[in-house]
Amino acid sequence: MQCDIGKGASTIDRLSSQPDGWRRARWASGAFETAHRPMTSIVEGRILSPHHLIMATLSGGAERHEISADGGHRYDGPDLPSTVSFLPAGCERRLRLHNVAWRWAAIALDPAKISAIACTSIEALGPLSGAEDSFVWNMLAEFERLDALEGGLDTTYCDTMSSALILYLARRYGGARVKDTPIKLPAWRLRRVTDFIDAHLSGAIRVADLANLAQLSEGHFHRAFRATTGQTPLEFVHVRRVTMAKQLLASNTLSVAQMALRVGFLSPAHFARVFRSVTGQSPSQYRRSFHL
Repeated sequence: MQCDIGKGASTIDRLSSQPDGWRRARWASGAFETAHRPMTSIVEGRILSPHHLIMATLSGGAERHEISADGGHRYDGPDLPSTVSFLPAGCERRLRLHNVAWRWAAIALDPAKISAIACTSIEALGPLSGAEDSFVWNMLAEFERLDALEGGLDTTYCDTMSSALILYLARRYGGARVKDTPIKLPAWRLRRVTDFIDAHLSGAIRVADLANLAQLSEGHFHRAFRATTGQTPLEFVHVRRVTMAKQLLASNTLSVAQMALRVGFLSPAHFARVFRSVTGQSPSQYRRSFHL
């Protein structure tokens, strides 16, 4: 599948051969695309998009579809008509298709514009591959039919149907969720955020940057992060910085002021307060236990 909806918005789409008859339509919160492919023995590549991608094989298929995605997701089996897939924003998918000839369609949804829809969300869903789902298949087939018939898609219709699709995916594959129940971050998304934090402990770390990395609004990210880790993003960063400081205090003779800067605190007093709140000791007391 081509899946280059959102080119110009950091989509990575690397396929060994491109499909034919590609068409695209856009609206405020998303986009639709469709294309077809004649019989091709091997197609391989990868997809990474800033949008959530819902994809369907409308007709034809592949003898074998090998898929791997971030977070350990795997699929290896046939690709059949009515087969649908979901790829979360920012999750890379690597694929290899054997003996493929198909017609497909996809809807891309902007996470920043759909996260507040109704009382449920698709943010917590991981990658989905090879599912036979008549609801999703029929919706994408209808988008394809209307686009071909009318030479485009009505934006109000697309917004309405996209909202229904979000609700359906979350309830069908993520379970019905109560409005006030925080949604947790998938493991692959949490790892992306924590790896970024660990790599930037000595500099400024803003919640806005972490939320952007997770493809969520700040409020949604804050709730999801706390539900996942039991800590707010700031508390998590503080603990990581104190852990780094403990390692340094045990191995060198930097002053407290120098140590504070080394682990991302501009104020030695702030560093000392945070260190004591996490360890129960001041930095100096902790260092003395190592006779430094």
